Amino acid sequence: MDGTASIIITSPQNGDILNHLDGEQAERGLLIEVTGTCPSNAEVRVNGRNATVRGAAFKSMLLIVNEKTRIRACVGSRQDDPHDDIQVLWDRNCLKRYRFSTDDNIWFLRDIAQNADTYKSIFDNPYLALWKRLRDLYGTSVQHNIYWQDEADFELPRMPDKFRAEWQDNAHWLKLAYHALANEPAYPHENATYEDVARVFEDITSEIIRFAGEEVLTSYTTLHWGRASREACRAVRDRGIRGLACPFPDTWPVDPHIAYYLPNEVIPHAQSRDYWWDAEEDLIFIAYDINCNGVAAADIPGRLAVRAADPHHSQLMEVMIHEQYFYPDYRAYLPDYADRVETCVRWLTEAGYRSVQHDDGFLGA
Repeated sequence: MDGTASIIITSPQNGDILNHLDGEQAERGLLIEVTGTCPSNAEVRVNGRNATVRGAAFKSMLLIVNEKTRIRACVGSRQDDPHDDIQVLWDRNCLKRYRFSTDDNIWFLRDIAQNADTYKSIFDNPYLALWKRLRDLYGTSVQHNIYWQDEADFELPRMPDKFRAEWQDNAHWLKLAYHALANEPAYPHENATYEDVARVFEDITSEIIRFAGEEVLTSYTTLHWGRASREACRAVRDRGIRGLACPFPDTWPVDPHIAYYLPNEVIPHAQSRDYWWDAEEDLIFIAYDINCNGVAAADIPGRLAVRAADPHHSQLMEVMIHEQYFYPDYRAYLPDYADRVETCVRWLTEAGYRSVQHDDGFLGA
């Protein structure tokens, strides 16, 4: 807020990403109501237009026509008069869609490297074969967020580039992105410096381009464990990342919370919507709707239905799973891994959600 605290915009809130459910959408724009508090019976203007004032509350209709809009409510007409400024984004072409991502990936890349002499395709790898089957059956796109190294001695420079053309041919639905240096330690970005994150991000991105091509890159990712310093987030933002999938406390109840650097006072509102924009850092946070390795297959439809019934969580389903639970030799192996993923995808498809990548339009719309 700028000016003084005598006038405050209460809805929308700073950083809100608006869609057709937040107002009345027509060809010329999105008509929304701006509301707030003000000195009793003051003369209030919203973006230059007179607002209706009743006691200490005001309201005004405003037509949103651009993807990014600054809204100013002011008492008086001079620049230094009391005022409040917020910024919002507009999801102009909003539709029901989902984005599937996976975290903690490195083992499938190691398998491809170890079997490079025998594999004829990257889809000879069982893990990628699962995702290819879902692509063929449901049109599912997927993004794998990857490490630089595993827990032993495998590192990305050992990935062969012999399959580069195949990666590129499938880049419209199969994406790769930075996740972290390695699985351990936990919370590697929590106290990380800008320089440390920048270096690892650049190293991983360079390797992805070498063995898979620039086409598979994306400007959205998840930082390992979802807790990160502001400097760490700035480092990836400055290298092309526009947004981060966020494990807000309502779907990921860890204490303390793991919503990146976001302060406690921001989280309740941010997690109440599909997405929220930190206007100061110019980063979008997309709320997770389900972590499939944490929900039994039989419970996935019900969990998704609850989220879909909430208008502010109904338009963009952010769904995910972790790679390691796929493997029988993993300590927490899930024999029904494939069933969980397919159950999730099937429900979303039958409910009218379209699989997208966030780089397509505005967050897939």
